[in-house]
Amino acid sequence: MNRNTTLTVVLAIVLVLAICGTILIVVLPQPGEPFTELFLLGPSGTASNYPTNLTVGQTGNVTVGVVNHENANANYTLVVRLDNATVTTQAFSLANNEQWEHSVSFAPTHSGMGQKLEFDLYKGSDPSVYRSVYLYLTVT
Repeated sequence: MNRNTTLTVVLAIVLVLAICGTILIVVLPQPGEPFTELFLLGPSGTASNYPTNLTVGQTGNVTVGVVNHENANANYTLVVRLDNATVTTQAFSLANNEQWEHSVSFAPTHSGMGQKLEFDLYKGSDPSVYRSVYLYLTVT
């Protein structure tokens, strides 16, 4: 075999391997970094107009949402607190890429600025908060 033929065969093998590798990457993509989304929606169903200015005893409503991107089924517990007092606790399970939304109502019991409405999400049996979002309320 001469030099040109050898070079042509080597290049053809490299080209075939590159095409096979590209096909494998497209057909069998590697899963991304696992994570869970935690979000809040205001009364209009958008991420705006949250009820942050209330009077004592006035009820506010938000929707909390969770989306599982953990590449596996996952169990969650959501704990909602207003100024460290538990408003509600909800346990639920989600399959991979499944979304859960839940309406949460709350009513502040005393006036003051900077009251923290906190949404803590726990994953599985881990006692540490996995995700957290919050709103600061002004209550008159």
